[in-house]
Amino acid sequence: MILKNFQINAVNKLISRTSELLDQSGEKRIIFKSPTGSGKTIMIAEYFNKIVKDQISKNPISFIWTTPRRTLTEQSKEKLDLFLKKQKNIKCSFFYELIENNIPENEILFLNWESINKINKNTIVVENERDFYLGKILENTKEKGREIILIIDESHHHATSKISKKLIKDIAPKLTIELSATPIMSDPDEIVQVHLEEVKLEGLIKKSVILNDKFKNYLTKDKISTTLSKGTERFVIDQAIKKRNELLKSYKSVKSKVRPLILIQLPDKKTQQEDRIKIETQKYLKDKYKITTENGKLAIYLSENKRNLENISKNENEVEVLLFKQAIALGWDCPRAQILVLFRDWKSFTFSIQTVGRIMRMPEVKKGHYSKEILNHSYVFTNLANIELKEDQAKDYFTIYTSKSCKKIKLESYSRLRQREKTRLSPLFIKIFLREAKKYQLQKKIKTINQKANFSLIADGKAESTDSLIDKIFKGKDYKIINESDLQRIFDYFIRNNLTPFFPEDRSIGRVKVALYNFFKISLKIDYENSFNQIINIVLSDENIKKFVDVIDISKMKYQLETERRDEQLIKNPEWSFPESLTFTGNFSELKTKRSVMKPFYYDYKWKTEEKFINLLDNSKKIDYWFKNGERDQTFFAITYDQQNQTNLFYVDFIAKLKNGQIGLFDTKSGRTIDIAKEKSDGLQKYIKKHKKNKIFGGIVTNTDSSNFKGRWIVFNKKGSLINSNNYDNWDTLTL
Repeated sequence: MILKNFQINAVNKLISRTSELLDQSGEKRIIFKSPTGSGKTIMIAEYFNKIVKDQISKNPISFIWTTPRRTLTEQSKEKLDLFLKKQKNIKCSFFYELIENNIPENEILFLNWESINKINKNTIVVENERDFYLGKILENTKEKGREIILIIDESHHHATSKISKKLIKDIAPKLTIELSATPIMSDPDEIVQVHLEEVKLEGLIKKSVILNDKFKNYLTKDKISTTLSKGTERFVIDQAIKKRNELLKSYKSVKSKVRPLILIQLPDKKTQQEDRIKIETQKYLKDKYKITTENGKLAIYLSENKRNLENISKNENEVEVLLFKQAIALGWDCPRAQILVLFRDWKSFTFSIQTVGRIMRMPEVKKGHYSKEILNHSYVFTNLANIELKEDQAKDYFTIYTSKSCKKIKLESYSRLRQREKTRLSPLFIKIFLREAKKYQLQKKIKTINQKANFSLIADGKAESTDSLIDKIFKGKDYKIINESDLQRIFDYFIRNNLTPFFPEDRSIGRVKVALYNFFKISLKIDYENSFNQIINIVLSDENIKKFVDVIDISKMKYQLETERRDEQLIKNPEWSFPESLTFTGNFSELKTKRSVMKPFYYDYKWKTEEKFINLLDNSKKIDYWFKNGERDQTFFAITYDQQNQTNLFYVDFIAKLKNGQIGLFDTKSGRTIDIAKEKSDGLQKYIKKHKKNKIFGGIVTNTDSSNFKGRWIVFNKKGSLINSNNYDNWDTLTL
């Protein structure tokens, strides 16, 4: 498992809160709020692993994992089995797989919530002669001194019902963790949250979901109307197919084999109208686009009809369209699904993060976001007349408006080089290790003849830790290695123990191993492939182990310093221009303008000073056009400024092109924000001076009447230390 930075932080928070709560009396509860596509199952798998490996509880622990539906239970178990299979210290079981009438220590029992929610003869809660029912199993588990941690997956579906609350009370876990992207529970003991923006920045999910791309949408309160509502079902399908073709072409242009999938969602209720839509949709797809179940381009996921679903989630799968009902949404994972189609027969529809979650994931998470911006968004096409956004998170993610650029410009802009190396090791570590080994004179300091590994040293003398690692191969001081595989696992364990503060995932362990193998090959002419056992014995011997640990530690420290310096590296783009298009959420609304670069112009009305300055720019006879800048990566214009020995990025609020050819760079401030803009002001003036030949001017701007904005607009272009919100004597009047 290769965890992202935000995932590592979330796991650490969960472990910390769990440790605190298990030490307290009574039953406790944690809400783990994590967006769809954030890798929730991977995080919980690592949570299980660390609980068991680090023994954070004084008492032995058994786990119960519950989900709303049987299929999701099976899917969850399959994923966790995959993630945990290398650990060999955690077992995943269904109810019928329990060997004895209890849940063993470090075992996860997977339950379908419905199977314990219905009291009838077919469920696992009814008493029987064998005493093999849930109540007795829980009783036996607790009698053996084990505490229970209950995981409720998709908890917003079932954890709040009266029956569910009673069952939680009957299970009486020491700790309950409720997992959801949209939790509705109240009064937890702790909340651990993964923020949507963190997941976007790591490139795990799309930047946004765009509603009816290229059609006009209107938002009134929480309800959306759209010009596409006048279109027929066939016209909506046409738009989806057209967008899919655009996406497919873009994937090919970035050398990706992903084949985007369209989801056409039918209403839940079975009616004659639904049958009509289903039949007509299939006929239209066949007649116009040659998309059928027979040629493998159409898949169906309905209770009474399932076709072409095998391997549909694979990125290169031939299926282009999937016809389905809402039931597929829960727990279904197909990252190449990128377009959702809904017809007006829904009458009205409420969009939530859960609804669009099926099209939010990025299909190639190792690549993250693509250079082609069209691929970094998902798309919904619908002729619904009444669309509602359910929660604030949906408003933040759902793109309702799109504006296009109508002008070009050329400016030098900067962005920061994103680093993913702060919690894991990149190939750079190998280079640093070899360099530091040479400085340390490791080759001369170690002994290579007749060395014997002392395996107790790798766990700081705790032989029991080594025992648990290799299935009790070691007995007391009789360190007998059965085969090379055991030796490899011991070597891995030694490296894992010496990786802190880096996350001990397989890739980082592999970097250290390669560094050591290269050292032996280059410095000692000992080849790993032919002399693996010899290398392990040399590294882990009494004479040498401390020396290798020292060089690893020095290399880790130098690696951290190097990656921190790299994190400060900036990318210069000498030819930045306005973005071709921008998308906006329901928190924005259209502001009528004449000279905005972006058409139409959407604004969030957060800052009065900005709003009034927009009015000035738009009504100035000297202005040809203007652009309201944003604050995100390479998309928007940024300059550099220095503060506390660090170089930072400054996204200037406005770029204005004057009719005489001058380019104005303006950042609006008022009140206290003026006084804290000293360094930014210096950075802006430095940039203006550097590019003076390009007729660039500007500075920090404000209005002398900060209440009613009826005063003069003024600009500051002096030394930053002289800026003062209480004295405008050294400011110049801005004549636009």
